[in-house]
Amino acid sequence: MTTTSNPFAGVRALIIDMDGVLWHGARPVPGLKQFFRAVRRAGLPFILATNNASATPEQYVAKLAGMGVEVHADQILTSGVATAYYLAAQTQPRRTKIYIIGEEGLRRPLLEQGFTLTGSHKETPDWRADIVVVGKDETLTWDKLATATLNINAGAQFIGTNADTTLPMELGISHGNGAILAALEAATHKKPLIIGKPEPVLYQQAMARLGVHPEETLAIGDRLETDILGAINAGMRSLLVLSGISSQEDVEKCDYQPDSIMADIQAVTQALTVSIQERI
Repeated sequence: MTTTSNPFAGVRALIIDMDGVLWHGARPVPGLKQFFRAVRRAGLPFILATNNASATPEQYVAKLAGMGVEVHADQILTSGVATAYYLAAQTQPRRTKIYIIGEEGLRRPLLEQGFTLTGSHKETPDWRADIVVVGKDETLTWDKLATATLNINAGAQFIGTNADTTLPMELGISHGNGAILAALEAATHKKPLIIGKPEPVLYQQAMARLGVHPEETLAIGDRLETDILGAINAGMRSLLVLSGISSQEDVEKCDYQPDSIMADIQAVTQALTVSIQERI
């Protein structure tokens, strides 16, 4: 396992992934509370940035509170929120109809930006949409896929909150939003525009919130093809933890590399503590 001598040298802010880094499903990783205590002792502002669009920032605040960690909603940026911000900047929300496959974490940000959300082709005659946005949806049905397919084939813009094909859970690795996108790509022969990692949009929005530049920002994640590649695409430094999706073997086969590699968040806490002591 390789790592730089001090991955926090010159770092002014952190952008931290959640699934596979801070928890697996509903189970927190060991040392979670100690990690956040060390981050705060170091005086490092942070954004928790996730490709998972199913939950709202407030729901993530509640989840972390249940694990003994206090954060504020403005410290959380999901791909659902990032998608809503991106589309609001690209369109006129009050004149734009969107059909979503997704949950409250995608629905609410789009409504807050002023978009009109359309329904199923079986439920309403006014089901045509200008944009189809697809995020993780645990209530996915044939009808939802059919409505999305009909809209995309009729010319609607095709947006994916993220393209993660897998998702770490308590029992192992399950499918992610990329699996839903793959079904729609097969049906429409069209590829979606992706907002989440590894595209730079989500990271760029997080840095804007933090008021920092890429070279002074460290991204911490567990997945090479999203967290780490996204950091590279955004010009940021990166730290891979091996507690989620990607393994050391994956790193050795990859043609791009993180700046640092650590076993888990406990190892990150130890390195951060050493960095704090070196500054004293």
